[in-house]
Amino acid sequence: MGEGKTDAGVEAAADPRRAERVRRIGEAVDASRDDLVAFLQELVRTPSVTGEEGACQAVVAVQMRGLGLETEVWEPDPAALAPHAEHVGTVADFAGRPNVVGTLRGAGDAGRGGTGRSLILNAHIDTVETGDPARWTHPPFAAEVADGKLWGRGSCDMKGGLATHLFALAAVRHAGLLPRGDVLVESVVSEEDGGAGAAATILRGYVADAAIITEPTRLALIPAQGGSLVFRLHVPGKSAHACVRNEGASAIEAFGHLHRGLLAYEARRNAAIDHPLYAPMANKIPISIGTIRGGAWPSSVPEWLVAEGRVGMVPGEEVATFRREVLDEVARIAAEDPWLRDHPPTVEWFGGQFAPAEVPADAPIARAITGAHAAVAGSAPPVEGATYGADMRHFLHLAGIPCVMYGAGDVRVAHFTDEHLDLDDLVTATKTIAVTIADWCGVVEA
Repeated sequence: MGEGKTDAGVEAAADPRRAERVRRIGEAVDASRDDLVAFLQELVRTPSVTGEEGACQAVVAVQMRGLGLETEVWEPDPAALAPHAEHVGTVADFAGRPNVVGTLRGAGDAGRGGTGRSLILNAHIDTVETGDPARWTHPPFAAEVADGKLWGRGSCDMKGGLATHLFALAAVRHAGLLPRGDVLVESVVSEEDGGAGAAATILRGYVADAAIITEPTRLALIPAQGGSLVFRLHVPGKSAHACVRNEGASAIEAFGHLHRGLLAYEARRNAAIDHPLYAPMANKIPISIGTIRGGAWPSSVPEWLVAEGRVGMVPGEEVATFRREVLDEVARIAAEDPWLRDHPPTVEWFGGQFAPAEVPADAPIARAITGAHAAVAGSAPPVEGATYGADMRHFLHLAGIPCVMYGAGDVRVAHFTDEHLDLDDLVTATKTIAVTIADWCGVVEA
């Protein structure tokens, strides 16, 4: 897509009117700061844990219609997603869980050599659970503003990113400009458990020349996302009365051996990976155990244990090949233990598998964001890789749409007690996305 069109970054840099556009866009964002914060507060105050996104999507739809966007609200079709279950997981029913997409149609050529490039601005509306609310300094759904930050579940991951998109597009229009190409703002469900919502937009025909996802990147440009495969490890034991525990074989103790082996495997992988965007990271491919269940009675030796976790990947690694490698590694670790050697554990893959994805760091959409951030902040953004899986893989692998991530917020406080978002960074991200819209799509005076 977009063949034959000029590079947005080159065109913008050569346009003597660009500095004036940047100034007007910046002033429009600054003028809307209070409304931007208030809208983000409304989103945070409307819980949208994965599986229960409907109420918050209704808020989004109202906002999109208020901006004059062609707004479609629809529930993804499980049958259409079924062929992609390995990548998005299996969801039987999306009732009450709609995607929302708002489209601003491009103004056309206006004497400038054809319609502008189209652009998808994507964000997911679903969040993880809060955990124990008593552990939060600020209540998780109060959306309190303190110390220059907005606190609450989803503020960082990634309702702030959705607010960025909507107010960036509004700022372009308030600056008296109309994009020449179509701009699509997507609020999607089910990202946290596989990305069925984003995949559903593509299958429904929502495509463009490029896509930007405003995941919390600390205002860094992310052209590479890691992968993560979710697994269930079944560890056998042998039951016995606790008073004669040596007659049994503890599945919990056996798991301890496996876990130590997996961490050693993680260390070897980290030492061997030489991807340049991941070189500065201490742990490029985290292996993490998230849940453990085992045993049936306090005074019995546990005869079973099930552990669920994830293993990380970097761009360039293939899911099928890496799965076989993990299975071989688990078998090798088990062979070192006298019990597990004869009673091997099994690995089950489940849920949506997050394949890694990457575009060149100098891809046109990456250059457009770099130029826009530099115009807003005075210097180019850092260029980094992300260790987490995200929806950008769907745009790249399912549709061939160049996609990058850039946004306010720090992933280290996502999925965390006292999740928060710095409001100055939110404003910077909004200005950057707005300038990117103008540079990438081209604009005409309204």
